[in-house]
Amino acid sequence: MTTLLLVRHGLTAMTGPLLAGWTPGLSLDDRGRAQVGELAGRLAPVPVAAVVSSPLDRCVETAEAIAAGHDTPIEKVQLDERFGEVRYGDWTGRSLKELAEEPLWKVVQAHPSAVRFPGEDGEAMADAQHRAVAAVRDWNERIAAGHGPDAAYVVCSHGDIIKAIVADAMGLHLDQFQRIQAAPASLTVIRYTELRPFVVRLNDTGGGVGDLLPEPSAGEGHGGGGEDDAPVGGGA
Repeated sequence: MTTLLLVRHGLTAMTGPLLAGWTPGLSLDDRGRAQVGELAGRLAPVPVAAVVSSPLDRCVETAEAIAAGHDTPIEKVQLDERFGEVRYGDWTGRSLKELAEEPLWKVVQAHPSAVRFPGEDGEAMADAQHRAVAAVRDWNERIAAGHGPDAAYVVCSHGDIIKAIVADAMGLHLDQFQRIQAAPASLTVIRYTELRPFVVRLNDTGGGVGDLLPEPSAGEGHGGGGEDDAPVGGGA
């Protein structure tokens, strides 16, 4: 039951007013570094087999802080371009207020599966989801093969990518992914089993991590059924 800890990077100077996309050299600002420091402290006791990151600077900085602050420091953050931000093409760097006046904005909101962002390097939202979900499947297999089926790992990525991964895990069509939120420096946790994924937490910006620590005796306390089963009544 591999566990994925999805982390969105901390705040940057562009987060919120502008669409950063693949803007190079964009680091965390003071607010973002403070957020990431707090998150790294919360995650420090959670056993993780690897820390993986989008190659963009703001994610790498976030991932490196988590890796360095872990109780058992992770020597190297591994980069995977498939967890990189959506390629917004000609929208990159523009203000969200300005983009909200574009006809494509309404399609992004209501029918994102039909969207391809303008420009030579503009990407389709469906393609972005496909590459990110494929990366999760690959890493699940890699982590389980190297560290056992109950291992956990961290992936640091971007808001729309995290939302797309969560939509897939919840069995939602991509057109519903705008109903999901992933705030800067938030933690989203998904446990993958052979039968189905379980979304354990979503957009957490301050909760405890006790439920992410290994149980003293694996398999106890489930209340019936296998690890793939959802407990009837919600569970204890």
